[in-house]
Amino acid sequence: MVKYDYTNSDDQDLVLQTLDGDNRAFNEIIRRYKNMVARTVKSMLGDVQQAEDVGQDTFIRLYKNLKDFRGDAKLSTYLQRIAINQSLNEIRRSRRFLSLFYRSDDKEDIRETELSSGEEERAKDIKDYVNMAISKLDPDFRTVVVLRAIHGYSTKETAEILELPVGTVLSRLSRAKDHLKELLKDLE
Repeated sequence: MVKYDYTNSDDQDLVLQTLDGDNRAFNEIIRRYKNMVARTVKSMLGDVQQAEDVGQDTFIRLYKNLKDFRGDAKLSTYLQRIAINQSLNEIRRSRRFLSLFYRSDDKEDIRETELSSGEEERAKDIKDYVNMAISKLDPDFRTVVVLRAIHGYSTKETAEILELPVGTVLSRLSRAKDHLKELLKDLE
C-alpha cells in the first residue's frame, strides 16, 4: 500500500479527500493555514484567549461548510473570510456582553506609552502602540487595514475576501488611515 503524501497535494485535492471522510487531509489544511488564521484573528481581536477560540471556531466552521466551497476562490481566501466573520461575531458578542455591565458613552482614552531607550524595546512598544490603535478602529475599517497592511493583500483581493466593491475598500482604507493618524499623532 502506497502512503499518500498530503503535503504535496493541492488545496482542491485536500478538500475533496476531506469530503470523502479523510481526516488526515483536513489536518493538512489546518497545518497549512493555521498561522494565517491566527494572524488574522489576533489582528482583529488582539492577543487574547478569545482569539485562540475564534481560530479554532474558524476551522470548525470550515469543516462544517466545506461541502459549500465551490472553488471559485482560493481556499485561503475562503478561510480568511470565515476567520474575519468569526472575529466580527466575537467583537459583537463582546460588545453585547459589556453593554450589560457598562452604560457609558465615553470612549476609552488612549494612553501614551513610555517608549524605552533600547531600539528593540522601542520597536516592540511602537508595534504594541500601533496594534492598540488598530484595535480601536471600527471593525469594518479594522478588517480592511488587517488585510491590506498586515497581510499584504491587494485592494482587489481584499474586496474579494470581504465581498465588497473595490471603491468601498479604498474608502474604508482611507478613512482608517485618517483615524490611525489621529490616534498615533503622539507617537512622533
